[in-house]
Amino acid sequence: MAVGLNHYLVLGAMLFTIGILGIFLNRRNVILIMMSIELVLLAVNVNLVAFSRFMGHVDGQIITFFVMTVAAAEAAIGLAILVAFFRNRATIDVEEIDSMKG
Repeated sequence: MAVGLNHYLVLGAMLFTIGILGIFLNRRNVILIMMSIELVLLAVNVNLVAFSRFMGHVDGQIITFFVMTVAAAEAAIGLAILVAFFRNRATIDVEEIDSMKG
């Protein structure tokens, strides 16, 4: 059985659903929330590459590189903020982040 476009779209939908559920069901751990955001971006990348491959264009693959760059920057900045917050508060609990309001 050949792998078709529907298989990639189902995989992308499953990854997207797992990422969204991870964001909404997990309200305590910042690292898991960031991992869920990465899963959502991965699902978008799978769909972009699948559509560009099956349509015969390279545009989706080029956009995927930009999305991966933004995801890497988001992860680096998010982890840097998380490390700074952990040094100040000794916790990474999401509920404690509200105390940073000025």
